[in-house]
Amino acid sequence: MLHFVKNLGPGLITGAADDDPSGISTYSVAGASTGLSMLWLTLVSTPMMSVVQGMCARIAMVTGVGLAAVMRRRFPRWLVLALAAIVVIANTFNLGADIAGMSASAHMVWRAPVTAWVVIFSAFFLVAPMRFPYRILANVFKWLTLSLFAYVVTAFVVHPHWGAVLRHLFVPEIHVDGRWLTTAMGLLGTTITPYLFFWQSSLMVEEEKTEGRTTVAERRGTTEREVADAHADINAGMIFSNVVAFFIIVTTASTLGAHGITSIATAQDAARALEPLAGKFAALLFTLGMVGTGLLAVPVLAGSSAYVVAEVFRFREGLDESPKRAPGFYGVLAAGVVIGMAMNLVRIDPIKALFWSAVLNGVAAVPLIVAITVLASDKKIMGRWRNSPLANFWGWTTVVLMGMSAVSMFVFWNQQ
Repeated sequence: MLHFVKNLGPGLITGAADDDPSGISTYSVAGASTGLSMLWLTLVSTPMMSVVQGMCARIAMVTGVGLAAVMRRRFPRWLVLALAAIVVIANTFNLGADIAGMSASAHMVWRAPVTAWVVIFSAFFLVAPMRFPYRILANVFKWLTLSLFAYVVTAFVVHPHWGAVLRHLFVPEIHVDGRWLTTAMGLLGTTITPYLFFWQSSLMVEEEKTEGRTTVAERRGTTEREVADAHADINAGMIFSNVVAFFIIVTTASTLGAHGITSIATAQDAARALEPLAGKFAALLFTLGMVGTGLLAVPVLAGSSAYVVAEVFRFREGLDESPKRAPGFYGVLAAGVVIGMAMNLVRIDPIKALFWSAVLNGVAAVPLIVAITVLASDKKIMGRWRNSPLANFWGWTTVVLMGMSAVSMFVFWNQQ
């Protein structure tokens, strides 16, 4: 047990970062507008998340480099550039939406103007990665995962009907209409998210660098124990992520949805509406959770884009590098934060941005999961660590489910 706890790191951080302000808003919208009908998706998507993130980790452990670098070596340049562009665009949009969500939440608790919070948070996200080495950041990220327990506590405060909750968790329910399908696409997109694929693989490389394996040759290859530890860490992180999603949906469905308050658009709307139904404590927990998760997720988003661009264009990269030694890497990271801040300063609607960033991520994830599954199944790249039949099953099942969700969403778009 002690070994398991000490081993928690990249997988736990990645899983917790999945519940970013955009994700919390999407889960809140899902619970309020569709009730408990999407709970089963949190159960089904858990093995999908674990398998896809496990592929990303193994690819990095076997090759000694990040996911984008492996794609650059294996796929045509035009395809790699297209996949990289999808990730960076989705990340930047998501990052801006998360800063908006954090700032609106902070304003609800501490009454400084929202614009002031946008600038404060953006400045922090610009400075922290450049001032602190990876090991310090990783330890801070681990502690920030505790902020997600706010949503677990809130669910018990509102006293849901647990019989109905369990029934919807295990019995799938699908509504063939545009609004339900779009919300489902958003839920899947904020759960199985492109930026996590690249962040997971890059963190595996960072971890090995901290252990003294500074060259690709030293990092190349892995052992059964290392793979088992990585999978245990990832499984814990993905389960934790979806447990939090489960409790957010339960909370909003049992309070807002049950009282006919279905037209919310963000977690801030949910927090305001929760107060008269569940009390100030529940609303405060819900709001503070947004800030805590944003502090974790925004650096992950910006860092993910920086790793992708650096690996594709062969810049020096890494959170343990100084800005002077890796100017391209930190330049991309800073650009993402600045653009995210600018999105808020020019008044792009944060309410729509939070939800639609999740939908965009859902659509973008489909071609990326295809690429990841192909790489993880390639014997020349992976050797004995290529995908098992079970991993391939879950990988292609994820592609099919998310692909069908995306197609269905567009087919029934006019019914929203």
